[in-house]
Amino acid sequence: MEVRRQIPNLIVTEREHSLPLDHGEPQGPRITVFTRELADPEGLDRPLLVYFQGGPGFEAERPVRTGGQPAWLDRALKDFRVLMLDQRGTGRSTPVGTSLPGSPESQAEYLSHFRADAIVADAEAIRRELGVERWSLLGQSFGGFCATRYLSAAPEGLREALFTGGLPPVGAAVDDVYRATFARMRARNEAYYARYPEDRERVRALLSLAAAGELVLPGGDPLTPARVRQLGHVLGMAGGAERLHYVLELPPGSPAFLHDAETATSFARNPIYAILHESCWADGGATRWSAQRVLAELEDWPEDFLTGEHVFPWMFESPSLAPLRQAAELLAEREWPRLYDPRALAANEVPGAAAVYAEDAYVERAFSERTAAAIPGMRMWLTSEYEHDGLARDGERVLGRLLDLARGRL
Repeated sequence: MEVRRQIPNLIVTEREHSLPLDHGEPQGPRITVFTRELADPEGLDRPLLVYFQGGPGFEAERPVRTGGQPAWLDRALKDFRVLMLDQRGTGRSTPVGTSLPGSPESQAEYLSHFRADAIVADAEAIRRELGVERWSLLGQSFGGFCATRYLSAAPEGLREALFTGGLPPVGAAVDDVYRATFARMRARNEAYYARYPEDRERVRALLSLAAAGELVLPGGDPLTPARVRQLGHVLGMAGGAERLHYVLELPPGSPAFLHDAETATSFARNPIYAILHESCWADGGATRWSAQRVLAELEDWPEDFLTGEHVFPWMFESPSLAPLRQAAELLAEREWPRLYDPRALAANEVPGAAAVYAEDAYVERAFSERTAAAIPGMRMWLTSEYEHDGLARDGERVLGRLLDLARGRL
């Protein structure tokens, strides 16, 4: 199905693509994958750039060009039409909910088809369906994991590949990934409490109230000490410390605090994030609740330190995720195939450029540098000017610089 419409300063073409759930079984069950093509009214003949959203488990941003959303769109439309992809299981692409039919085993099998390898296979099928010989690619965060898979599995479909905060570890053990992210979060906690020393006592008081069962979120879930610590996940974004402080300064039992705490720590809207977050790092092997195991190793981790982009098995005790708890356990024990082919990456001929953020709290710089060095033609821009969300904060400059790097203009 295809629908074309004009909105302020944009020609929008919406399509629904029928694709196999398992690309290895093309005659098996099918899902719908939704794309939204965006074009400047004067640029209908420009080449395509496909955008891979960060996540996992989040749909592509919804465009409002007059509002500058997303921040990089104006720059992109100078050179391209842009294809916004709702990755399978998100947005309008056969969304995964917090309840699935069947046994835990069948649920886990279904959910195993929502990693970067399947997302890239969807994109390739859509590229062929649209009759596009090659297109450019922009991957933000987890979108960069998808882009690296693309370079491994189907580089012939790419004209150029651009990464922002998303060059993944290749061949690294998932426990090493989480050791690195906890080290980054240790530094973020120390910096946060240095800026807002009064918040340390606030966090300690919250932890005591939560341990006593005195805080109940609007949806009925208890606000547990572990869930209080999850408020720290914003510390890797620009302005994250301030956003966290403005939550913590609220009275603990107030409607405003409880609402904001629930919103900040709920994964009911995007359950794929909770279910498959660890597996998106797994370049082979099982994850076995890596973040929880690594945190348990850190005997000197202070009780009042907050966690970052980490998922834990206790999250599936929440009523919103409990229906998928057994499936999540099975996926944690699953032996995942490799996502990236080091030999294919070493033979890369696709021009590329990557923004690597020097203090990235979510995608460790050292792993990104190693991956960039292993991919011929990948030009890296190492910068301390931005946090993980640099593309969202200064999209015109970030995308423009990456294009200049990939095309040899810098």
